[in-house]
Amino acid sequence: MGAGLEELRKQFGIVADLEAAGGVLGWDQQTYMPPGGAQGRAMQLATLGRVAHEQLVSDDMGAALEAAESEVEGLDPDSDEVRTVRKARREFDKARRVPSEWVAEFRRVTALAHQVWEKARAEADFSQFQEPLEEIVQLRRDYADFFAPFDHVYDPLLDDFEPGMKMAEVKAVFDELRPAQISLVQDIVDRGRPVDDSVVHQQFDEQKQWDFGIEVAKALGYDLESGRQDKAVHPFTSGFGTGDVRITTRFDTGFLNTALFGTMHEAGHAMYEQGVNPEFDRAPLGVTTSLAVHESQSRMWENLVGRSRAFWVGFYERLQEVFPGQLGQVDLKTFYRAVNKVMPSLIRVEADEATYNLHIMLRFELEIAMMEGTLDVGDLPEAWNSKFEEFLGLVPPDDAVGVLQDIHWSGGMIGYFPTYALGNLVAAQLWGKIYEDIPDLESGIEKGEFGALLGWLRENVHRHGSKFEPVELLTRITGSGLTAKPYLRYLREKFGDIYGL
Repeated sequence: MGAGLEELRKQFGIVADLEAAGGVLGWDQQTYMPPGGAQGRAMQLATLGRVAHEQLVSDDMGAALEAAESEVEGLDPDSDEVRTVRKARREFDKARRVPSEWVAEFRRVTALAHQVWEKARAEADFSQFQEPLEEIVQLRRDYADFFAPFDHVYDPLLDDFEPGMKMAEVKAVFDELRPAQISLVQDIVDRGRPVDDSVVHQQFDEQKQWDFGIEVAKALGYDLESGRQDKAVHPFTSGFGTGDVRITTRFDTGFLNTALFGTMHEAGHAMYEQGVNPEFDRAPLGVTTSLAVHESQSRMWENLVGRSRAFWVGFYERLQEVFPGQLGQVDLKTFYRAVNKVMPSLIRVEADEATYNLHIMLRFELEIAMMEGTLDVGDLPEAWNSKFEEFLGLVPPDDAVGVLQDIHWSGGMIGYFPTYALGNLVAAQLWGKIYEDIPDLESGIEKGEFGALLGWLRENVHRHGSKFEPVELLTRITGSGLTAKPYLRYLREKFGDIYGL
């Protein structure tokens, strides 16, 4: 490694350390911090964010980057060295367009907004959260302006989560998905055999749910020597390097799915981050490539594995041992159909696979309207309820299960939501290739053996970190860029079988 590249990694290591320290404070805020710490925590996060940004855009970083670029000229374009410098250049040029003062203010405002959101959600009162959200929307508009001219004001925000993707591309994908998914749901309602999911709506002891969830996460491959699980108002994953990737979940003692599939979802995120090449720690390639790829991992383990018949062939007897009174007399087929019941519902994270993307699409449309200025934040609850009825045929009874249900806007993560639906598509594309490469995958899952699957993901996805941009990575693995067809085929086959269509 040349002196320039070594200095570049050193400079980026400082940024990574500062960001990790801020990440730990953010994790603590959502898990253990007392409410009284909000003001102080907001200032701590603002300071760390500003210092990290100043380090990233410093002249020393710029000089190291130019020296490294000279050193890697003529090397293999796919080498770690060339890719490291390319990623560093992208991050440096993008960050230089954003003032450090904006970064500090954004971190401060969102840290405070999180506490307000928690209280507003608990009291089902959007009015408490309106002013902080108005501040956040204005800050995100200001951020977009740093990257003008653009095709659409939403594009710079989306690029933070899905590099290179534009709003128009997402809209085109959603325009294909929405009618197909609505048609599937309508077919299920009109012609499907009824599914009774009352077996998952019983009383399930929280500690037993916790223990079973941890047992499953470990079996999948989540390394608890390099991670832990805690409780949070809204489930999330936080990674501070491959050796420390933490997950959270939440519990509903009257509904089995909430914690179990939440844990599997977050474990999918965490296993991705644990699988990044450790040589990339504290370096430009040490982060994951995009949120759509990230969500493909969580949605894959939660749904393609966790809601599969094969998975429950391997784990259902164990679950019956944990909850004999609730499930001891319930056969596997009934349980499998219950955890896959299709029914429009209020809560996104508990939605079935056939309706889930509709939850994402309505949020996407609302975010665009807020960024364009065609929707005032004060009118958001009414707009949410109207779109919810249009998309899912339901009207939320209050703000807690309506407009306040997600954590993302309190954290300023406008532009994140589309990646959930895109992640579903990526997961289905990868799944097809996985089956080609591991023909006996299903029999392994039935035996509770996930090493082959995790090994394939480690080799093809995880270890690369952000070495390849998302579309490039997907094309290298599957031979194709993003397409909705495998996902729609998966939904039709799975739910056609369950509902006898």
